[in-house]
This record gives sequence, C-alpha cells and structure tokens, in this order.
Amino acid sequence: MKVSKEELLHIANLANLNLKEEEVNSYLENLQDILNFANVLNNVDTSNIDETIGSTSNVNAFRKDEVKVFEDTEALLRNAPEKENNMFNVPKVI
Repeated sequence: MKVSKEELLHIANLANLNLKEEEVNSYLENLQDILNFANVLNNVDTSNIDETIGSTSNVNAFRKDEVKVFEDTEALLRNAPEKENNMFNVPKVI
C-alpha cells in the first residue's frame, strides 16, 4: 500500500499538523516506512507462539519484607541536595 500526498495531507490535517511543502516528502517516506514495517509484523507467523503477559513465568515472586541496617549512611547522604535527621529531605507532594 502506497500513501499518496493527498492522504498524508489529510492525516496531517486531522492531527492538526501544519506541514511545510519541503517537509511533505520526508513525512511521506517516514509514514511509508512505518506502514511497511507494520505490514511485516502483520505477516509474521505466530501460530506456534504461546501467549504471554510478562517476561517470566514467575507468579507472585515476592521477597520477605524485612528491615536491613545500612552501614554507610554518610556516603549515601552525600548525594542528597537536602538532608534532615539522617534522611533525605524532599518537597511535599500532594
């Protein structure tokens, strides 16, 4: 499928883009490359691929919630723009 200049200008109008005449060819090439790549993806055979919702098969992989003492708080707090009572002082976020 080849994108025409008129189709590109129509899409640009719908997206409220003001394309200059010298930009049209560049946008045509970019849009055509995107559509060609989408066409490649549409033609990939995924019939033997299992569906996934994540990168691992781990389910509820939680660690134990425990307090650990950090030994070198001075080194850590050297990076703080502001500190108060051995803690980072950050602006209130509401």
